[in-house]
Amino acid sequence: MATIVLFHHVQGLTPGVQAMAAELRAAGHSVHTLDLFAGKLPKDIDAGIRMANKLGEDKIQERVDKFFSKLPEELVYIGSSWGAALAQQCAQQRPGARAAVLLESFVDVEADWSFGPWPENVPVQIHGMDEDPFFAKEGDLEAAQRFVEGEGYELAQLFTYPGNKHLFTDSSLRSHDPEARAVVMERVIKFLEPFA
Repeated sequence: MATIVLFHHVQGLTPGVQAMAAELRAAGHSVHTLDLFAGKLPKDIDAGIRMANKLGEDKIQERVDKFFSKLPEELVYIGSSWGAALAQQCAQQRPGARAAVLLESFVDVEADWSFGPWPENVPVQIHGMDEDPFFAKEGDLEAAQRFVEGEGYELAQLFTYPGNKHLFTDSSLRSHDPEARAVVMERVIKFLEPFA
């Protein structure tokens, strides 16, 4: 059984994010979700970005640190979009990371050293749509491609899906793509089998 921290995207801890947590629990894992927006569910991505900016990095970090104080060190980090950046930061900076799953976002390891290097022996899966205006059109996909092809990153996998939706893995949003999400979850659950 893996102990997983699942970070939500900028529209909050939606029913879709909670459904993903339930699916991972049904696969035998212990899943912890942190509601960084204290129950608020922004109506769209722009509203969510405004909320995250209003909270500020210090407040968000304070909530994250408080949350982790009650958890073991060895964790798998999963996040979607904005939450994927938080998951990636944790995987790269917190000791004990076992694996990471980054949905619809990837911070360029080579260009942005603020997270530090990718830790050795920490496998990672990256998932996103090939025409997503955020993931594909803002450089995340290209950075992820360089990352998985780079020396020393043999434990990194990148999966792309046809389409232009962002937050397609959230079953409670209009952007949801049921078929693509089903494939993502099948791959993620298989990826987590060694940690079960």
